[in-house]
Amino acid sequence: MATYLDFELKIKSIQDEIISAEVRRDEKAVEILNKDLKKEVSKTYSNLSPYQELQLARHQDRPYSLDYINILMTDKHEIHGDRHFGDDLAIICYMGYIAGERVMVIGEQKGRGTKNKLKRNFGMPHPEGYRKALRAAQMAEKFGMPVLMLIDTPGAYPGLGAEERNQSEAIAKNLLELSKLNTPTISIVIGEGGSGGALAIGVADKLAMMRYSVFSVISPEGCSAILWNDPTKVEAATSSLKITSSDLKELNLIDDVIDEPLIGAHRDKSGAAAAIGEYFITELNRLRELSDEERMDARYKRLTSVGAFSE
Repeated sequence: MATYLDFELKIKSIQDEIISAEVRRDEKAVEILNKDLKKEVSKTYSNLSPYQELQLARHQDRPYSLDYINILMTDKHEIHGDRHFGDDLAIICYMGYIAGERVMVIGEQKGRGTKNKLKRNFGMPHPEGYRKALRAAQMAEKFGMPVLMLIDTPGAYPGLGAEERNQSEAIAKNLLELSKLNTPTISIVIGEGGSGGALAIGVADKLAMMRYSVFSVISPEGCSAILWNDPTKVEAATSSLKITSSDLKELNLIDDVIDEPLIGAHRDKSGAAAAIGEYFITELNRLRELSDEERMDARYKRLTSVGAFSE
């Protein structure tokens, strides 16, 4: 059963009418209703508020990293463990092929259903997850493979065990080592990019966001609790934080916005996967037009320009 948000209820109503008309075999009604649906989709999704985009980024039916990996990759093999402590299942690493291109894909996985959410720790990685990601990235560098990183996390796990195993050091080391990685790297926010948990696999030659994704230093709920101690201020916090793809592109904090289907990745998974695959291959070919020195120099300039300002 598809899940609909409050602002999608008119779309649901029309889709229910289409199903009813199809059962009656009323082709004329189906044709008219499909036109109405197209208009309603355009009207609804062309005027979303930042909070509504946040809801879409967190939608329970939105594809996760593993969904995209299963659609895009062939002859894939999973890489486990950080060779130090354990295997964090909130981070997944696969070596395989995308459109015939040998590639390493590193993603954050939230999990569906209570059992899998617990297994994946709700997509909140421990230090060993980030160390596994770095191990996979360095393996890709060794064998000359490009790296695709898929960001989707509410943040790094803040538990006592994670802190005891040096969570902040693991994230900081990833920032340093990924910035020096001598292989083409592309990072995409596919859903929710939360704080250091997202940054740890967000240092790349290209950083992009899907249309209905968010990238923030803190969750809107956390922001409203700190600033106003009022949970009803979440919508105001979402707008003030400037966390949507369009906001971050305007601020030059990301390189590109991937044009996922207008109705959202949660309604068109194959279309969203195709958009990611096309973007990855296109940008990879552009990066390969540069020499290693030119690519590393461009990466350095892009990373050091973040937060720059002039008076």
